[in-house]
Amino acid sequence: MAKQEESKEVVVPDINSPEWHDYAMTFFTAKELIDGNPIVAGLRRVSEVLIGEIISSKPTSVVHAENNSPIGRATVVYEVQFLCKRHNGDEYIKTYADTAEVWEGNTDDLFAVHAAATASTRAEGRALRKALKLRVVAAEELCKKDVSKFLGEQSGQKEDRINNDQVNFIDARCRKLDINVVSFINSGEKEYKSVYEVKKETAAKMIKELNKLSNNSELINPAIKGYQEDWNT
Repeated sequence: MAKQEESKEVVVPDINSPEWHDYAMTFFTAKELIDGNPIVAGLRRVSEVLIGEIISSKPTSVVHAENNSPIGRATVVYEVQFLCKRHNGDEYIKTYADTAEVWEGNTDDLFAVHAAATASTRAEGRALRKALKLRVVAAEELCKKDVSKFLGEQSGQKEDRINNDQVNFIDARCRKLDINVVSFINSGEKEYKSVYEVKKETAAKMIKELNKLSNNSELINPAIKGYQEDWNT
């Protein structure tokens, strides 16, 4: 008589635990992932499985910016509300919201022509992955364009702009030191809307400063602490 295998009970980690991300990612099907990043439709489905029923999902703000491009630029704030249940059966509402900006420099051409709609989808994805506490971006947030190259060509100063190796180094070092990248690059005299506005020479100085902070983390200003995974999307 064959010995029956004992059924293994799945241990559900706490949503705030380091193990939660890997657990939540097991709920996505292969068709709902692109290079390991969930599509928004998958985020909707899994969030209702793990968080609660979605009772409201809508953009709360849409801003169209004027620019010289025929494609346009749009910023959307998107809000998602869940009907959740406590252990005693009581119901309550959880609300999550986030923002996304779309323009020709951070969006592939096929989607950039629909700036408001694309920004809405991206903002919804951000709100949903925030609710699920995932450490990946939504597939719709990805862009095949080399943003550094695009901005350099637009400005006519391609050689003077920060390069991808510098961006990757700053990102990796800030991640290690738990530094907010946007706060760090704006901690000097000049304020940047994007890391790709930083000149190559200035980026070298930023890298030198990060190396200094690596040798003595006590020098890190608490105001720039808190690394964010999606700072460059």
